[in-house]
Amino acid sequence: MQLAELEIPGAFVVTPRQFPDGRGLFHESFRGDRLAQAIGHRPDIIQTNVSVSASGTVRGIHFADVPPSQAKFITCVSGSLIDYIVDIRVGSPTFGQWASVLLDTVDRRAVYLPEGMGHAFCALEDDTTALYLVTATYNPTREHGIHPLDPDIGLTLPDGIEPLLSPKDQAALSLAQAIETGLLPTWEQTQAYAAHLASTRPA
Repeated sequence: MQLAELEIPGAFVVTPRQFPDGRGLFHESFRGDRLAQAIGHRPDIIQTNVSVSASGTVRGIHFADVPPSQAKFITCVSGSLIDYIVDIRVGSPTFGQWASVLLDTVDRRAVYLPEGMGHAFCALEDDTTALYLVTATYNPTREHGIHPLDPDIGLTLPDGIEPLLSPKDQAALSLAQAIETGLLPTWEQTQAYAAHLASTRPA
């Protein structure tokens, strides 16, 4: 298993080693010890989520208040999707920027997003199934969204995609509105919380 940090500090793409044979294949989809070495603390996975999406579905951009926010480890177990990691940490050296990773059943990559990051994805096939490992349970009073088609963020969707959004995501704030209302986490908050996790949950 290889872990490589993306252009967004603290976010990683994970590429597993696959072992195919005549029966199919085997691979390790998650290694908490390897991830801990990369991020500096042991991730406390306490919930798993599954979403099944039609082609063109765009979910996000979602984020949660820090602390505790919600770190995420996302894989695609059927179909394929483009995963977007959006830096919404005010004061971050890459604030407003994003990275994308193709998650599918060929390379079977995963992405890890730390607390305080924005997340979205676009399904490329019908019945695309994403599996999330998360470090906090869902709390609707602390969950927020930014419109995924906000031109100030400028996510690039694949050619030919007609985006399908939920009513909640369609009504989400723009990045500018989220800044104005003080909803976004700051770089200082996220770094302080990461230091706290490193001191209480060593790798």
